[in-house]
Amino acid sequence: MDEDRFNLSVRRFLKEVGVTSQREIEKAVRSALDEGRLGDVGELDARMTLEVSGVQLVHVVEGRIDTGGD
Repeated sequence: MDEDRFNLSVRRFLKEVGVTSQREIEKAVRSALDEGRLGDVGELDARMTLEVSGVQLVHVVEGRIDTGGD
């Protein structure tokens, strides 16, 4: 295995995940605010599940997103 190529490929994938995930979260929060479904919620629970076939990897990251509300 070419370590440099592998590392670059993983970083490229994770960058795409980060950029697209942020965009989708922002879009969903704005939509919920516009439709009055969110109110003044200060934080949102979040969960990201990463699955990689072929190596049976399932990795879950849980956290909270601060919306700046009360």
